[in-house]
Amino acid sequence: MSASGLTTGDFTEETEPYALFGSWLSDAEKSEVNDPNAVALATVDEHGLPNVRMVLLKGYDPKGFVFYTNFESQKGREILGQKKAAMCFHWKSLRRQVRLRGEVEVVSDEEADVYYASRARGSRIGAWASKQSRPLEGRFALEKAVAEYTARYAIGDIPRPPYWSGFRIKPVSIEFWHDRQFRLHDRVEFRRAEPDGPWEKVRMYP
Repeated sequence: MSASGLTTGDFTEETEPYALFGSWLSDAEKSEVNDPNAVALATVDEHGLPNVRMVLLKGYDPKGFVFYTNFESQKGREILGQKKAAMCFHWKSLRRQVRLRGEVEVVSDEEADVYYASRARGSRIGAWASKQSRPLEGRFALEKAVAEYTARYAIGDIPRPPYWSGFRIKPVSIEFWHDRQFRLHDRVEFRRAEPDGPWEKVRMYP
């Protein structure tokens, strides 16, 4: 029995990573106090320097892992420039971690529209008002922009900004890590040569 109360057999015998990820995320939704879908997103800029920040996973399936952002933000520009990214989920209460990396594609307009429409009205206004990752002369300037867009879209639908959409990471590697005593952790990596290729499962030294 591991520290989280689950046996190692709960995942080391799995042969398909997306079902396993779904099971772990479901466990996290029961145990994590805040944002079980929070994930560290790593990108690289035009100089080869890495950046990392927290985002929220908004969807996943065998096609990949989806999140949404302003494409004019730092992460948006870096992903559009390199078309590669990595993620790391860490659920402290479960003593589990999932890492993945791969190529990135832009989600369809239909997907982005559906998710954007599901957001709170204030969040949709914020997508218009925030020049994300760019210098802000003061809080008042942001509040003024929010007021201007609130007035502009006081009635009716709020359209999705043309620079706001989603990215899908199509992983070529997904690693599952589970804490065990004396740092003799369980690590299983699913890897493939191409984003649409078959998975190979490899057990790793901790």
